[in-house]
Amino acid sequence: MVSLTINGQKVEVEPGTTILQAAEKLGISIPTFCYDPELTLVGACRICVVEVEKARTLIASCCTPAAEGMVVHTDSERVHEARRENLSLLVANHPPECLTCEKTGSCRLQDYCYQYRVEKSDYKGEMKEHPLDDSNPFYIRDMNKCILCGLCVRKCYEINGAAAIDFINRGFDAKITPAFDEPMENSPCVFCGMCVDACPVGALTPRQSIGRGRQWELTTVKTICPYCGTGCGIELLVKDDEVVGVRGDTSNPVNRGQVCVKGHFGIDFLHSPERLTRPLVRKNGELVETSWDEALNVVAEKMKGAQGTELAGLSSARVTNEENYLFQKLLRMRGTNSIDHCARL
Repeated sequence: MVSLTINGQKVEVEPGTTILQAAEKLGISIPTFCYDPELTLVGACRICVVEVEKARTLIASCCTPAAEGMVVHTDSERVHEARRENLSLLVANHPPECLTCEKTGSCRLQDYCYQYRVEKSDYKGEMKEHPLDDSNPFYIRDMNKCILCGLCVRKCYEINGAAAIDFINRGFDAKITPAFDEPMENSPCVFCGMCVDACPVGALTPRQSIGRGRQWELTTVKTICPYCGTGCGIELLVKDDEVVGVRGDTSNPVNRGQVCVKGHFGIDFLHSPERLTRPLVRKNGELVETSWDEALNVVAEKMKGAQGTELAGLSSARVTNEENYLFQKLLRMRGTNSIDHCARL
């Protein structure tokens, strides 16, 4: 084990543990933008810098391993000044739209500016003027709000494997975009939305949530995605008994927060007025509402006289393998191989 002292508290950690992780073990909070425990460590944003005694400069805590005898200060005036300077530089080129930004209440840039009392920037100059990209039906990209932390790039490459986006240009002109600055739909993007969940600011906004509630008005309900049999965990964002958004459940062992486009954005059906609430049976050429008992009796009577090609079954990928096995077994015993399922929705 490695022993070190953080803010006067001694802690022992395993070799390879970063200063940030050691601090978390003590319950000490260090601000981060580019850090994600699932991703490679890059130390790009420098908001997590800490002061280590005998070190020449401030050190990025998210990617620096703890060393034996290390004495760390996370809240010294030198550290606070560096973080304020970092935030001031970010705010200098960030749109002042906090009153109407959908990310208000869960924006880390906003939270850290409040924490370190950064009300405005001392740096004046040209502002970015990237056009708003609202070309896809799932989320809006506002690169003027992007702080270039790179979380979305690494999520897309390391977790999803799509590698649809990356950094282009340098300095003031740097931004994150698909190859050749093409629209998202012309890229390998599969619109899983993991980049949207990872974004610490308002650069990526899900369309389904716009104008439907502030973060502090929402209740989180854990559930399972209904779209296939994988069983991915999702969190429903609910306001006034209406689902206004979805994100992956990072605590679920099946998907660890990763979701596909259907699980993340395919929730329009939940509150659709076209949803069936009762079974329908065709009478005199018209579908009419009925009870479950009558509907099941109709199915049973129809199946009694049907054989072979007269019979077909449509199952669901949303139920268990065992239930699907019994369903196909029943139909094959009735002499038909015409069995399909909904997994290609």
